[in-house]
Amino acid sequence: MYLSRLILNPRSRAVQRDIAQPHSLHQTVMRAFPDNLNTEADRILYRLDQNRRGEIHLLVQSQGAPDWAHLRDNGYLLPGNVENPAVKMVDLQVKPGQQLAFRLRANPTRRLGKSATYDKGKRVGLYKLEEQLNWLQRKANDHGFRIHSVMPTQQQRIEGRIPRKEAQPTSKTAHDAKFFSVQFDGILQVTDPERFLAAVHAGIGSGKAFGFGLLSVAPVR
Repeated sequence: MYLSRLILNPRSRAVQRDIAQPHSLHQTVMRAFPDNLNTEADRILYRLDQNRRGEIHLLVQSQGAPDWAHLRDNGYLLPGNVENPAVKMVDLQVKPGQQLAFRLRANPTRRLGKSATYDKGKRVGLYKLEEQLNWLQRKANDHGFRIHSVMPTQQQRIEGRIPRKEAQPTSKTAHDAKFFSVQFDGILQVTDPERFLAAVHAGIGSGKAFGFGLLSVAPVR
């Protein structure tokens, strides 16, 4: 597994466009990989972060090595002495009971049931804190870990436009996509290493093509 960290140049018009348009950012990320990727086996996950100095970081997790050459000479990356982009190979190994610090930028949703008067089967955002925490706990139970502590932060609505050719097969036109974003920071405990590593590989929740679902972990300090 490869982890890439790119520090973006906030003055770049391309960066400004990608931050404002999630689909455009998705295209920028995917240009670093071959066109014939298997969507599930070669899952690409990414997230925009901002550090304490205000730098905008693009974090990308991939199963194959990326090629960021298309971003090196066009002003997209912030110039400086720090290695940018920084790419490293990671062999994540965990054991039952191990605690890890985590960050997850997710799109917590639920699907409307048969009792809904309109839009049956449609996904809707979870806006209440209790609903978000319950959503995260269900995901933890499904994916081999439990939540030790967590703080949901940076709630925001994200809008983008999906081109017709990439929309659902039932859609004949381009359409707007709206996502509700919540960032979870906390400490988790691994209960089932196999299921946990599968979740790290595949991501958690919906909206993965728009920067959601990347579960980042690190040793507890």
